[in-house]
Amino acid sequence: MANDKIKVVLHPGKPVLKILVLVMVVLCIAALLIPGEEVISSYTAVRDYVVFTNKRVISVNVQGLTGKKKDYTSMPYSNIVSFSVETAGVLDLDSELDLFFSALGHVRFEFTGASDVVAISRCIAQYVLK
Repeated sequence: MANDKIKVVLHPGKPVLKILVLVMVVLCIAALLIPGEEVISSYTAVRDYVVFTNKRVISVNVQGLTGKKKDYTSMPYSNIVSFSVETAGVLDLDSELDLFFSALGHVRFEFTGASDVVAISRCIAQYVLK
């Protein structure tokens, strides 16, 4: 394993199931993490997931019938030129995070209404607006 120690930042009051999912996601991407990189949060869809660390966003696209094939896309915060958050509404329960990268272009992540996209935005701002 690339890291002997993996640091996961947990927030008080987080449900146990979400902590277990986060630990499973961290174990799946542990080999990708560099020394000093910390997992801040992760969000899962049916098969795909996105991980926010203190250095980058890692998008994991699970492919194939068995799910053994995975596409890992690493997007460093240092390449983000702007970002946008759209919160959930009364009829539109999904929220969106748009990231605009130099040389890569536009990437959109969609979250369920239960996800706190404002907190995600604050996390990104903390690393992008240094």
